[in-house]
Amino acid sequence: MKEEYEFDFDEILDEFRSGKKLTGKGGLLAPLIKQLTEAALEAEVESHIANDVLSGTRNRRNGSNKKTPNNHQ
Repeated sequence: MKEEYEFDFDEILDEFRSGKKLTGKGGLLAPLIKQLTEAALEAEVESHIANDVLSGTRNRRNGSNKKTPNNHQ
């Protein structure tokens, strides 16, 4: 579920001038930082998936790997 947040620079500036915190929990930049972080992580995941598809490798985390138990004691 994606939340769209429209960053209004003038509104943020007015709230900052009135004394609201710029950073930290509940800060003025928190929604923008959250949106940027989520976009960067999504792009990174998509890049890894695209690289796997283009190179012809299978998903390493699909649970189909052979597992050999280690019985050494």
